[in-house]
Amino acid sequence: MLSFQIILHGFLLWASMGFLMPIGILVIRMTNRHEECGTRLKIIHAISQILSFLLVTAAAIMSIGNFDNSFTNNHQRIGLAVYAAIWLQAVTGILKPDRESKGRSIWFLVHWLLGVTVSLLGIINIYTGLQSYYTRTMRSTSVWNLAFTVEIVVILFIYLLQEKWALYKANQERFSQ
Repeated sequence: MLSFQIILHGFLLWASMGFLMPIGILVIRMTNRHEECGTRLKIIHAISQILSFLLVTAAAIMSIGNFDNSFTNNHQRIGLAVYAAIWLQAVTGILKPDRESKGRSIWFLVHWLLGVTVSLLGIINIYTGLQSYYTRTMRSTSVWNLAFTVEIVVILFIYLLQEKWALYKANQERFSQ
């Protein structure tokens, strides 16, 4: 039964930190280039982040109720830091000031830094979680490590492509005239 709970805990956190959160980040980055879809994209961003937050909360409750939380390993410590940062990130998302507000640029920086922190720590903690699973069960996690690494590379490629796509399109239009 404990093995199932560990797998469910890991799946919930992968779905949150490894899937929904990156999707939300990729979607919100599109709002700058696709103003005609801006409202819809912002709603998709908000929904993916809220679902991510709910899954992380469910996994944290599951961890508190079912696992030894002595915080003697890196996975537990990083998990606690990620959870605290996710709560701060959610609060900053809720307290978003108006565009014209003086505090908007500070809010943006804080929200962005928290997002980067949550994303990086979340990725690290998925890997440390897989290592903890292996240590506890002696079941190989190499397939999951490989699958997650491929996923991260694809997401990173899309992230970087988003940055250069507008420039590519502008150059393409300029040279076609």
